[in-house]
Amino acid sequence: MDLALTPEQEMLKSAVRGFIQQEYPKNVLLEMAESGDAVPSEPWQKLVETGWMGILIPQEFGGEGGSFTDAGVMFEELGRGPVPGPHISSSVLSAFAIMAGGSDVQKREWLPAIARGERLLVPAVTEADYSWHPEDVHAVARSNGSGVQVDGVKVYVFDATFATHLLCAVRSENGNDVGLVMVPADSPGVSVRPLEGFGWNLAEVRLENVSVDPSNVLGGSIAGGWSALIQGIGNTIPILCAYQVGACQAVYEMSVEYSRTRVQFGTPIGRFQRVQDHIINLVNQLDAARWTTYETLWKMDAGREATDSIHLAKAVGSTAYHEACNFAHEVHAGVGSMTEYGLTLHTAASRTLYHYLGEPRVHKRLLADTLGL
Repeated sequence: MDLALTPEQEMLKSAVRGFIQQEYPKNVLLEMAESGDAVPSEPWQKLVETGWMGILIPQEFGGEGGSFTDAGVMFEELGRGPVPGPHISSSVLSAFAIMAGGSDVQKREWLPAIARGERLLVPAVTEADYSWHPEDVHAVARSNGSGVQVDGVKVYVFDATFATHLLCAVRSENGNDVGLVMVPADSPGVSVRPLEGFGWNLAEVRLENVSVDPSNVLGGSIAGGWSALIQGIGNTIPILCAYQVGACQAVYEMSVEYSRTRVQFGTPIGRFQRVQDHIINLVNQLDAARWTTYETLWKMDAGREATDSIHLAKAVGSTAYHEACNFAHEVHAGVGSMTEYGLTLHTAASRTLYHYLGEPRVHKRLLADTLGL
């Protein structure tokens, strides 16, 4: 197993880091967090123009056709921000779902538009109990003669306030199948309510008598849509974990720098044993997330079976980001809670991303099932 980056990946890493430092400095990220206007924005438009949002989309569909590790390198740098926006939800998860379950016509219509950032297709899957299991999908799709009518409420939908379209998980009217439909966000009967206090612009989405054209049912049938989503989630998790690795790295660097410059009792606080303990704990979380993530990316690029590694990476990565922020706040004490300092950007993101695509406890159970334990 060789986890070293290629020269091309090192160049990509450097290019993305330079872009983030220029277009997404701390003051811009703080303004976005306060206003909730990450998209549309000038930095987001520039990010789309780089073509990086199509890094995982095949070239035949207008993307870059990059590897999983290529995408991991890119999203690790985005995580250092942490850069907000529908990059994971639309450009990765929805794109993978369409690649897994979409018809040829749907792939040629949707994937190039997603790669160019013209369509922001945001998954609306979870409902009141915030579960990623099909039995907890209660939104219903009924035949109405000319197409499909959708009714239901989706909660904790990432980036819904930015979406041009929603990739909604729905149950067939007979209740036997769960699939996906693409719903224009401005359709009559669609309402989006931001959920204050969360990172990543979470929102509640209500669908009341929403008409959906049959061409916007993924794969042409409700049956089979959920399996496409599951495949998309499996491919997306290592990319999300790479984002969390970059975030942990940024939190670590902030903590080390503060421990060197903050002086108490005439000495830098980094000389105190307890502060060193917190930073060591932070490093342990960072390293655990990094190695589980990049092993998973390597397996996927090598065509190896990676189901167990995917579940392990999600359980470790989400826990690591959450705990890294906890240890960082121990190092910073009161300063870390000041909004203008910037650590709270990561704190909010770590709590929100902790549950996205399944919380660690769920993936530990799935890992045990995969290993036959």
